[in-house]
Amino acid sequence: MKRTQFLFLVVAGSLAWSAWSHRPDAIHNSGNPYHSGVFRTAYGGLPDTSNALFTGSGKCAGCHGTDANHFASIAGQTFPAVPMPDGWDVNVTDDWRSSLMANSAKDPFWRAKVEQEVALNPGHQLELEDKCTACHAPMGNFAAEHEGQAFYSMAEMLLDSLALDGVSCNACHQQAPAGIGTRFSGEMTFVEDTLYGPYGGGKDEPLIYNLPMNTYVGYEPVYGAHMLRSESCAACHTLITETADLEGNFTGGEFVEQSTYHEWVNSRYAPEVWEGEMNDLQQECQGCHMPQIDEPVIISSGYAFLEPRTPYGLHYFVGANAAMLRLLRDHVDVLGLTATEAQFDSTTQRTLDLLQQHTVELTASATYNGQGSAEVVVDVVNKAGHKFPSGYPARRAWLEVELRHPETNEVLWASGERTADGLEIAGVDEAGLTAWEPHLDVVTSEDEVQIYEMVIADVTGSPTNVLERADTKLKDNRLVPLGFSMEHAVYDTTTLAGAEVMEDALNGNFNRDASGVPGTGADRVTYLADLGGVYTGAAAPLVSVRMWYQSMPPRWVNPMFEVEGEAIDWFEGVFLDYAHPDLVAEVTPEVAVVGVAELTQQAGRIWPVPSVDGQITIASPFPAGAVYEVFDALGQRVDAGATPAAQFELRLPATKQVYTVVIHHQGQRWSGRAIRG
Repeated sequence: MKRTQFLFLVVAGSLAWSAWSHRPDAIHNSGNPYHSGVFRTAYGGLPDTSNALFTGSGKCAGCHGTDANHFASIAGQTFPAVPMPDGWDVNVTDDWRSSLMANSAKDPFWRAKVEQEVALNPGHQLELEDKCTACHAPMGNFAAEHEGQAFYSMAEMLLDSLALDGVSCNACHQQAPAGIGTRFSGEMTFVEDTLYGPYGGGKDEPLIYNLPMNTYVGYEPVYGAHMLRSESCAACHTLITETADLEGNFTGGEFVEQSTYHEWVNSRYAPEVWEGEMNDLQQECQGCHMPQIDEPVIISSGYAFLEPRTPYGLHYFVGANAAMLRLLRDHVDVLGLTATEAQFDSTTQRTLDLLQQHTVELTASATYNGQGSAEVVVDVVNKAGHKFPSGYPARRAWLEVELRHPETNEVLWASGERTADGLEIAGVDEAGLTAWEPHLDVVTSEDEVQIYEMVIADVTGSPTNVLERADTKLKDNRLVPLGFSMEHAVYDTTTLAGAEVMEDALNGNFNRDASGVPGTGADRVTYLADLGGVYTGAAAPLVSVRMWYQSMPPRWVNPMFEVEGEAIDWFEGVFLDYAHPDLVAEVTPEVAVVGVAELTQQAGRIWPVPSVDGQITIASPFPAGAVYEVFDALGQRVDAGATPAAQFELRLPATKQVYTVVIHHQGQRWSGRAIRG
């Protein structure tokens, strides 16, 4: 738990450097490599200016960038220090500058989305832009607030070098500890003359060397325990918005747009004590997104007499959004970015490593009856400390299950396949936001896909991507973290939504083990594939199971392009090149050949989908006398009864929407989707 002085000295030393280097009498060929003309321009593009509250990352880079003499910011340094020209450079400037945190104010998707929201609700422009820039451009927004300004606009941000510095060094390290973790939706409090960090909190630690920062930039570096805790992330990673109707009038309602911090609170990883014992799985957000190394590191260039600090937090700040990193890499000059293509490549690879190695555990088993019927049971466990996907509600993950001919490798049956261009889910995305897949426990046809996502609706109950119009969730079956509980105090901000996932969470296997105990952070989906029309051979088909993650699905983004705007138009021109999903995990289970009676369930079916007149036929997997229930898109039960036969007819309510039919029989459950179109 020691990880903050580096930014104190970083900011102090680098700010000190910046102030010194601009003195008229500074001699840059004096032999001091830290104040040479070459070094002074080595971090060109990063702002070295100050405003009423903050200073830019360019002032930090002087001491906390690459050390030209190879003493500082190198892992494994000794005391006294020795030059390490071939050492691992872990300087915070270069690791941070190609992150989405550093580029939050230059994110073209974000800029386009703000433009859309303002165009649809122009009367709320001041409030919308002020709220959005609070987290994406905090050093401009809160400096303006500090000077008494009521609102901060996007137009001001575009002319403000510190605002364009994104979530920069001081935006985190100047956060006041009082009340932290209790303020959300971009509400933060900053101190004027103090920078908090992870070092200096222990009696056996070296003292914080505060002279450079005091002298040159007027900040006092001190130990701040909150810098090592998830609470420092809370204000921007829980966002609650006010709901407006389609005319732009506030309804008085609120909507939890994202709650990543609270999802962590509602997990096994948050408490220090779990079930009466010390929690050996306790982990802060920083543990994954700023991984610590034990190798000692001198945290400031120009002060080789400093003792190395350990542990040391790598300023990677990666999540899962590799798509946006690729877009930024390819448009460095157009977007005015300060990181290089190589730096973006490094951050992208770290992102993929986190996504593919530390996000989910995917396993599967498969059986085949030798006569054209196969069953694939897929188990997926969330290893993240929050829901997956988490954050911005566009994001989704889904399962692809593919059965292929054992000799020709031809695809015989598939759920979750992508379209030919690789951008969308075949058979699902054609309708855009107007329809969505329910949570599934059993998949019986190729046009059913298990998609883990949040679907939001406006006051009319229609799906929307306009955040200010968000009124309720039609679906939220995103994988929950280990230890997640529907009885937790923060469940109100981390709710599940949709009749199907609620049923599965209460009585099935979503977040429950075989004994029904909740908190597994897992889900099981059973796929029943009828291959009779294409394959009835004795040899088992080949099976592949994949999980995909997509941060910018076209079905979510495309409605934005119906609005005209400079930022929207630019983003539309490049979007499709970066909308591809990333593979999260893949398994290819061995397929066991079993007897016909050994397949655990039989397929059920509903048709036609959609039904124009509401009349549907249900082929139930259970005999007459089972109990059926029909739920609307909001999860409200609209019909129920006993099944008159294994196959029976039913009429849906008059409202055109997606319905879910659930049938129960002797402890077993089957669900299917019906649509009145």
